[in-house]
Amino acid sequence: MPETRVYTDTERIAVAQAYIDALLTHNGDAVQFASECTRVEVGLKTGFSGNHLRRSLNRGPQYRVISSITAPDYIVVGDEVRARYDLVTKPSLTGRRVGAHLDEVFVIPADTGKIHHIRASIRPYIAR
Repeated sequence: MPETRVYTDTERIAVAQAYIDALLTHNGDAVQFASECTRVEVGLKTGFSGNHLRRSLNRGPQYRVISSITAPDYIVVGDEVRARYDLVTKPSLTGRRVGAHLDEVFVIPADTGKIHHIRASIRPYIAR
């Protein structure tokens, strides 16, 4: 019987980090999505499959306005990898930009090492 691979917490954090990096680089090709992956943002479904999420990261205009992302704080509990970080957008009005505090929970089972679901909470703020 083949031995089952178990992904470490560090490896699963790296999978979540690849997604966060792709928000800024617009290159989702390295993100390990399960084919049935979905994303829910503030209660609304915004990702319908792994391929849809990858296309959105690669070409989505909603991500082109992001200018910076802070280093996330991670917590791993069971299959969930939780990332808390901030992002700031490019457009500026009188020296102020829109930012957001993000709290994203990635479901990344240790037996697959792929993102199966993302749940995002977003709190906007004004950045100087």
